[in-house]
Amino acid sequence: MEVLEAKNKNLIGMKGVIVDETKNTLVIKNEKEEMKTILKDQVVLKIHYKGNEIKVNGDLLLGRPEDRLKK
Repeated sequence: MEVLEAKNKNLIGMKGVIVDETKNTLVIKNEKEEMKTILKDQVVLKIHYKGNEIKVNGDLLLGRPEDRLKK
């Protein structure tokens, strides 16, 4: 995944793999094997999935993962 837009301009361009998720955050493992925590409601992400690129507004990911399954 890659951060396309963010309120914190230092996050723009960050690339990595999502390794954990909470109600309001994503934990990203970057190319240097560092763990970075980002707020979902402050980013727009480009996610690579099965050869496709998907643009996702972080606001859509808010909430606990198990609660989103019920929607």
